[in-house]
Amino acid sequence: MSSLPLLALHDFAYYLERLQDLAVLYLPKVLAALVLLVVGWWVISWASRLVNTATSRFDVSLSSFLTSLFNIALKVLLLISAAGMVGFETTSFVAILGAAGLAVGLALQGTLANFAGGVLILAFKPFTVGDVIESQGRTGTVQAIQIFNTILLTSQGDTVILPNGATSNGVIVNKAHPKRALVEIQLELPADTDLDVLRQRALPLLMQEDDTLDIPAPQVNIVSLKPGGSLTVAFRAYTQPGQEDAERNHLMEKLQQFFASEAKLN
Repeated sequence: MSSLPLLALHDFAYYLERLQDLAVLYLPKVLAALVLLVVGWWVISWASRLVNTATSRFDVSLSSFLTSLFNIALKVLLLISAAGMVGFETTSFVAILGAAGLAVGLALQGTLANFAGGVLILAFKPFTVGDVIESQGRTGTVQAIQIFNTILLTSQGDTVILPNGATSNGVIVNKAHPKRALVEIQLELPADTDLDVLRQRALPLLMQEDDTLDIPAPQVNIVSLKPGGSLTVAFRAYTQPGQEDAERNHLMEKLQQFFASEAKLN
């Protein structure tokens, strides 16, 4: 019976020795990993503030998104580095993160394209909020440039959401630079129409509209000749961007009244 306490004491001494060996082996690594975590965490916070300051000239939402993405990515790398210092096998973690990143990238391929398009739009500014643009077959006033989409308000009052990926890669017509928009109405008239007389009578009507700009001045020009004895005349006037539909309606009413009065006189 007396041998049992001796055996227990021997086991205790053995485990204590093993614990000391583990402490000697791993304690410096754990302390170094803790120092790395503390210093690295502080450096990442400082670097994140720099990124936030550098991207503050962009949209607020984009600046916050980029800062958060930068912060999280560096913290994940820091944790993996600290685990590697302690002795954990990090190869599997890196492989899992790579596979997860690939899967997320494939799933969000369109979203990432829209995000990249939003960054390009905010960085190079082909248009800004308040500009009237035409893109992807839609025309309207830019209400907001978000991370993934651009919001337009059309003259009919519709809200159009354009994906930034297609918008940045497609044709963009910015009608706010210069700040004028052309309104053109084409009519077929007899071939013997006296263009000089038509200009003398029609141009003052075009100038009467409040939305018509004085510079460039309205124009009346022939755009084509028809074999059947007629010609196509274009009545052109410039207005403010976003006022094209209203200006076109007013000019058509004026021209209808003008030609109706001319028909009565003849």
